[in-house]
Formats: sequence, C-alpha cells, structure tokens
Amino acid sequence: MDNANTWSTLRELRRAAPLVHSITNYVAMDVTANALLAIGASPAMVHAIEEVEEFVAISSALVVNIGTLSPTWVDSMTRAARHANALGKPWVLDPVGSGATSYRTLVSRELARLHPTVLRGNASEILAVAGGEARTKGVDSVHGSEQALGVARELAAELGCVVAVTGEVDVVSDGARVLRVENGHPMMTKVTALGCAATALTGAFLAVQPDPLLASAQALGVLGLCGEIAARAADGPGSLRWRLLDALYNLDEAAVLRGLRIRE
Repeated sequence: MDNANTWSTLRELRRAAPLVHSITNYVAMDVTANALLAIGASPAMVHAIEEVEEFVAISSALVVNIGTLSPTWVDSMTRAARHANALGKPWVLDPVGSGATSYRTLVSRELARLHPTVLRGNASEILAVAGGEARTKGVDSVHGSEQALGVARELAAELGCVVAVTGEVDVVSDGARVLRVENGHPMMTKVTALGCAATALTGAFLAVQPDPLLASAQALGVLGLCGEIAARAADGPGSLRWRLLDALYNLDEAAVLRGLRIRE
C-alpha cells in the first residue's frame, strides 16, 4: 500500500470538495459534518423522504447511518440508496448497533441487500448483518475485527461490496483482497460518533477514489492517523475531539507519508 497514493487521493478530495449526502443519526450529526468540512468535503445532512432523491442526484456520495433509526427514516434511507444505485453513485452503509435488537438487525440486513458500495461497522455489527448470532453491547462491539474477517470476506463477495471492519486494527476486504489499517489511538473510543465520522469520511474518499477498497482503507487510515496526532497533546476525550478536527484540517503530505500504516 503506497502512502503517496493516499496523499494523492486526499489532495484530490480537497480540490474537488465533494458534496456528501449524509442520512445519519442525531448523536453523530455535529461531529460528522465538522469532520467532513475539516477534511475538505461538503456535508449535507438531509433525511426528509420528499427530497432525498434530489439530494442524491446532486451529491457525489451517499452515507446511510442507522444510529437513531425510525420507520420514516428507514423509508428515506431505502429510497436514497435505491436512487444512488440507479444513478451509479457510491454509497456507504453503517449498521450502527446491528445485533442489539431484532428491528435494528432486520433493518441493517435489508439495507445491506441493497448493495452498498461499502459496508462499515464494528465486528459485532458485521457479524450480525451477515446473519450470525452476534450481540453488541448497545452500539459497542464485543468482538475483535480479526474475529470477523472470514465472515467479512464472505459477505463482501455475496453483496459485491467492500466490507470494512473497524477495531484496534481495521480490516477491509472486497472478498478477495484484504487490507489492514493499523492507525488509531485508544482514546478515540471515548469520543462518541467517531465511528460514524469514519463512515462519513469513507463516503468522501469514495467520491474521488474509484477503488472502494482503497477508498475505505485510506479514509480509515487518515482518521486514525489524525487521532494519533490529536492524542499527543490532548488532556482527555474533550480536547481530543477538537484537536482531531484540527488534525484533519491540517494534515499534510509529510505526515501522511511518514505516519500512515496500511498493510496488505
């Protein structure tokens, strides 16, 4: 994995400033929108069913996050995903908390069958989407990413998408290839919605990187690297949060070439 390729993708992202249509949860809206702005993309947090198709049409990528789902939101997510497919727009599904309740798990599986470009979740969520009996601790994983690798590869092949399993080491697969992303910092788990931000950044990278496997790994690597940079001066989760946004905004070529750790 060539770090120069990631820098090239990030530079193009900042030049293009892609519009990323995010149907996401109430908890994640603020940090997700600000992370997208900081990295150089343009966020749109739009979920009304009356306008999702129009926004998909003018956006470069769609992000669907079921964190605070409700039937009306699920209808909007379904319509937006189908329209993205019809228009050939990339879209990312984040099955937040899949495995926690039967409704949440059912919705995750139904949306996954709409063939997202990338399915990103923690290990327990991915195992639940795949049909296993995995349970989450609320929205937190009780499994490690490597435990889900085999299932992730099978699910990616079945759905024809990339599956990104985040954890201490992120694993990303398209069913054939596997990349591991080793960037990140333990304090990031103490800031809510950074996983949701990872999904949103994946959408931004998909807008400019035609290989979904590379786009996923690059987005996760950049966020993890910025988490490491932010943690160096952070006193705790509160300061990590704003320092992470600054790190996304200020990330330069030297830091990417020196610090990114994505392995085949």
